[in-house]
Amino acid sequence: MDAFIGAFVDAIYEAIGGELNAETMAELNSDQITLLGYHILHDEVMDGGFVQLIHNGYGPFFFRNPFAKAVQQWGMEDLKRLIRKAHSLYNKYGVELERECTDDEFMALFETHPEFDELDDTFVENEEDWTEMVATYIDDHLERFALIDFDTLEAEDVDTSSPS
Repeated sequence: MDAFIGAFVDAIYEAIGGELNAETMAELNSDQITLLGYHILHDEVMDGGFVQLIHNGYGPFFFRNPFAKAVQQWGMEDLKRLIRKAHSLYNKYGVELERECTDDEFMALFETHPEFDELDDTFVENEEDWTEMVATYIDDHLERFALIDFDTLEAEDVDTSSPS
């Protein structure tokens, strides 16, 4: 599942020059943006939880945009609920978590904000199921994620011979 999703994520990043920002988001459809969002969410939360996600500046992307609604439309109701809970904590602690700090101060954020621990645990516990749901959504909606230009395929890449 991870490699399948990764192939689409890599292709999208390549198409937008490797950076997701306001300008490059305009080049993508909502499903492509949601996929990149899930990829960022996954990497940040699996590495350092929601505290790290917010500290690294992703709070506005997830909590001031319709990301929760987008994953709900993908059939991921439980992830939507988790994002909404994290949003509530972001509203309460976002300014503090987003401020620049030393490594020691950053590590202390985990101790001073244990409210995020349950959310982090929930994400980790459900990560495999949610990743499978993302892969299934991509597979069921390939046209929203990739274009295949058959005109550019070289003849040697396609076996047109009849079966023996």
